[in-house]
Amino acid sequence: MMEELIIRTLCDTLPTTTADALFLFGQTADNQEAIFSKSVELLQGKRAAKILFLGTEAMSGYPGFEEWRQKLLALGVAENKIEPVPPYPADTDILHTFIEATSVARYAKQKGYKTMLMMAAPFQQPRAFMAAVTATTREYPELRLYSVPGNPMPWQEEVVHSQGKVKDTRAGLIAGELERIEKYNTKGDLASVAELLEYLNRRDRAER
Repeated sequence: MMEELIIRTLCDTLPTTTADALFLFGQTADNQEAIFSKSVELLQGKRAAKILFLGTEAMSGYPGFEEWRQKLLALGVAENKIEPVPPYPADTDILHTFIEATSVARYAKQKGYKTMLMMAAPFQQPRAFMAAVTATTREYPELRLYSVPGNPMPWQEEVVHSQGKVKDTRAGLIAGELERIEKYNTKGDLASVAELLEYLNRRDRAER
C-alpha cells in the first residue's frame, strides 16, 4: 500500500479546471529551483490561479517569503499572483512540514479555496503531500488537494535539506524521507496509509 501511495503522489492527476492555488513547501536554497521552475509552468498553463508560500522571515533553512517573492517576480510571475500564508502558530520560531501543512489548510479554509496543488522537491514530495492531506482532513476536509512534485534536479549533487541541517546527495535524502514517513506514521503525526489512499480515492470519485 505504501508503494501505491508514493507512486500516486509522484504521478497524481490534476483537476480539470484551474486550481484555486498552488502551495510551495519551504525548501533550502539548494533545492528551491525545483519548485520555482515547475510553479511558473503551472501558473502559465493556467493549472493554478496563484502561488502561495509561508509569509515568514528566513528560518529553518527556508530563505523566507520576501526572498522567494523576489525570485518569482524575476521569473515573470505577476505580483498579484503571489500570496503569503500566515504561519500557525503565529509566533513559531521554527518551521517544519507539518506546521506548513496546518498553516495552509487553515488559510485555505479562511479564503474558501476548494482545490489546491501541493508542491515540494521531488525527494520530499511524498512526505509533504501526506502531511498536507493529514492536516487538511483535520482542519478543512472539504478541500481537494493534488500532488505536483517540483522539477527534478541532479540526483548526485550534494545539497543541504531538512531545516538546513542535513547534507547528502538528493538521491541519498530519499532514505531519510522514507524513515520520517514511517516514524511519523507510527507516532500518529501522519494519517495512516489506508486513510491517505482513501482520501485520494474519494477525491477522484468526486471528480467524475
